[in-house]
Amino acid sequence: MASITIINGPNLNLLGKREPDVYGNTSFEDYLQKLRSAFPEIDIEYYQSNVEGEIINKLQEAGFAKDGIIINPGGYTHTSVAIGDAIAAIKSPVVEVHISNIHAREEFRKLSHVSAKAKGTIAGLGLKGYELAIRFLLEEQ
Repeated sequence: MASITIINGPNLNLLGKREPDVYGNTSFEDYLQKLRSAFPEIDIEYYQSNVEGEIINKLQEAGFAKDGIIINPGGYTHTSVAIGDAIAAIKSPVVEVHISNIHAREEFRKLSHVSAKAKGTIAGLGLKGYELAIRFLLEEQ
């Protein structure tokens, strides 16, 4: 059985409540149920933190044990060299996902310290980006 970890960064625990015009009305927990139903052959672990160091710890833990990682670093995308460095240091392939199109938003959101270290980036496709990332990771095995 394939094993994938999804890591969501700061404020993504508020999906479904936070800025629904940007992020939609679905909580990640509800969406996670749909993902697990759509991919019963995959062990999907989910982790969310608002704390940069905890995200790095989870990357290091999963990065040598899982078949793939999907990360939405949230606001840390644009500020955390350390998360990018953690991705570069691990073995598991990582796909960066953003619910909104970060390139169509404020200028500061166009910089990602994660993209260059990830296998790929999916942005602007809503929650569907996580499903597409899973499909990509399955094909890469």
